[in-house]
Amino acid sequence: MKWTSTAVTHPDLSTAVQQAAGQVFEGLGRQEPDLLIAFVSAEYLPEFAALGALLAREFDSAFLFGCCAGGVIGGGRELEDRPGLSLTAAVLPNVKLRGVHFETADVPPVFAERRMWEDALQVGAHEDPAFLLLADPFSFAADALLKGLDRAFPGSTKFGGLASGGRQPGMTALYLQDRIYRSGMIALSMTGDIEVRTTLAQGSRPIGDPLFVTGAHDNLIRELDGEIPREVLGAVFERLPAADRKLFSEALYIGIGTACDRSEYRSGDFLIRSILGLDPKSGALWIGDQVEANTVVQLHLRDAVSAAQDVERSLKAHQQAVSGSEPSAALLFSCVSRGTAFYGQPDHDSNAYRRIVADVPIGGFFCGGEIGPIQGTTYIHGQTSVFATVGPRSRK
Repeated sequence: MKWTSTAVTHPDLSTAVQQAAGQVFEGLGRQEPDLLIAFVSAEYLPEFAALGALLAREFDSAFLFGCCAGGVIGGGRELEDRPGLSLTAAVLPNVKLRGVHFETADVPPVFAERRMWEDALQVGAHEDPAFLLLADPFSFAADALLKGLDRAFPGSTKFGGLASGGRQPGMTALYLQDRIYRSGMIALSMTGDIEVRTTLAQGSRPIGDPLFVTGAHDNLIRELDGEIPREVLGAVFERLPAADRKLFSEALYIGIGTACDRSEYRSGDFLIRSILGLDPKSGALWIGDQVEANTVVQLHLRDAVSAAQDVERSLKAHQQAVSGSEPSAALLFSCVSRGTAFYGQPDHDSNAYRRIVADVPIGGFFCGGEIGPIQGTTYIHGQTSVFATVGPRSRK
């Protein structure tokens, strides 16, 4: 197994493809890649449809998989607000690659038998695939598919993101082999001598104490520990230092506990969701996900310092988890709200991965939503970076 990754910024897409292809072949020792993962920035939007043909001129038999992006990541560089083409390529002996396209109507029922999911994904019985998933944010509600995949393939890793860079419905580009799709989702299954292990950093820190939801309906929290949410938020605010009070009004989120058997909760145990507002009459709290009574929640704040600390924590734990294996590459799916404007410096998360986990090729893109697991359940996230470490199974 051999991986390489690069990103180029030439304003002409045809020239960018030629430059990137040359760097890919150099990185692979002149070998033809089996897999080519491509991300193309919004600055090339008029030429999205041409990308597949341009890549086909350079690569004879590579399996093409990718999408458009608000910013691209390649060669360990994170390129934003400029033309960017990222190619991450791999020679994958003893690995089988299969790709499918779904529209919402094609997704099997969540509780369908595994056999129906195997047929839909073209995966054989008893295989243990890793799934790379890319979806159009305008036309495809991925939650049902993720729930079905988790149920049918509980031991498989699912990761990826929602395409960005398409400015309205019908402008998204999803690349699968020689086809371009403007809607739906594409799924790449990888089986055989390959292992993918993920971690994610949601970029926030908890404030106050964990609370029980004692009254809720859908995404409306009516009571927290028996109190009106407006009163609870006011009490938390009063105990905060001045700097956090400013963040409270600008970057307040809620963490939903994902493990019901915990006596103590840590940052990684929460699924971070947006707070949409308070009901002016009742003081109830609207949030960006459904929540049930008896769920544990905790308020969180987000800023660059908290996000950097969360990346450090997540990657250090990940490094211990993959220790003894042989990482060959990493894929990074980062929210469009992260990057230079957020951190005040370029390449923050890529540099952190190479410093803490492994100095390997890193490719990916800035997403409109990130796909990755928490406590064994796969979710769509926001303001998050999902890291996927890739390596062979046979050399653990």
